[in-house]
Amino acid sequence: MRIRRIGPMGRIGSIAFAVNLLASLLTAASAQDKIKLPVSASSKTLGYSPVWVAWRQGYFDRQGLDVQVVFVEGADKSVMALIGGSTFVAAGAADAMMGGVEQGLDLVAIGGVINGLTHFILGGKKFHTYEDLRGSTIGSSGLASGTTFVLRRVLKTKGLEFGKDYKLLNVGGSGPALAAMVAGRVDAGIIAIPLGYEGVELGLNLIGKVNEVIPDYQLTVLTVKRSWVEKNRPTAVRFMKAMTQAMRWLYDNKEAAIDFLAKEMKLKPQQARRGWEYYTENKIWHPNSDINLEGMKVVAQINAERLPSKGPLPPPTKFVDMSYVQEGLKELGRR
Repeated sequence: MRIRRIGPMGRIGSIAFAVNLLASLLTAASAQDKIKLPVSASSKTLGYSPVWVAWRQGYFDRQGLDVQVVFVEGADKSVMALIGGSTFVAAGAADAMMGGVEQGLDLVAIGGVINGLTHFILGGKKFHTYEDLRGSTIGSSGLASGTTFVLRRVLKTKGLEFGKDYKLLNVGGSGPALAAMVAGRVDAGIIAIPLGYEGVELGLNLIGKVNEVIPDYQLTVLTVKRSWVEKNRPTAVRFMKAMTQAMRWLYDNKEAAIDFLAKEMKLKPQQARRGWEYYTENKIWHPNSDINLEGMKVVAQINAERLPSKGPLPPPTKFVDMSYVQEGLKELGRR
């Protein structure tokens, strides 16, 4: 039998092959070890960016989580996917989660995403003040959406009653609403930052800022099934650690974050910059992924206004469990 001698170059090639094979096997084993965690987001806009940061920047991956973020338009549909088991975590409107709990669904919020309101109420050329909105048609994202009830609360505070003093037309979220205003399909609309800035630059009139009337409001939360999270506590803690790291990355890396927001959220660079500045300066994204409990109280109040009376308002603790965030912070060595 002939023994084939391997020269120096052959040995190098064999070693390289072995190293690549080992790396491939380790990668495959690592992928198999990761916990699959399907996550939904009910919108892909600036406010939801921390979820995409945690995914695209590898924070979920580093926590041993195999996450795929799927866009499920509408908070109600996100809740349905969660209950049905298609997803394990849903980033969506706090009022949808709260309404589900009140109806007996097995839900709880374990972290915050958008911890405030960034919306402008903009009017067309003839509309400069709230009083000018009498008899107008206002664009909204649906008659039953959270921001629509926020809009109605603001207008009621200013003396305008829905159905009597103005009409609502479902035109979609901030982007479609802005387009509808520019096209003259509606007289006014509720537009979130950064598109609110763009609306003003396009010549629309700033009638008011929503947070001037509602300073505390928890717009979106991270919702899970309570029965699932109690059985999968380590996974939930890892998830919240990744979310907190994503939040901190957004705060600590201004230029990289603005570049990410522009590319991932399909924003103009100036929109991304002004949006980042507003969200970080006002802590709309909380650095610890906390939930604004005072804001949750306001969500409960507004929900109660549109539902039959069922006694006193429930405390925020009925809907929130922050222990996963707190445990994650402890493991990260942060407060």
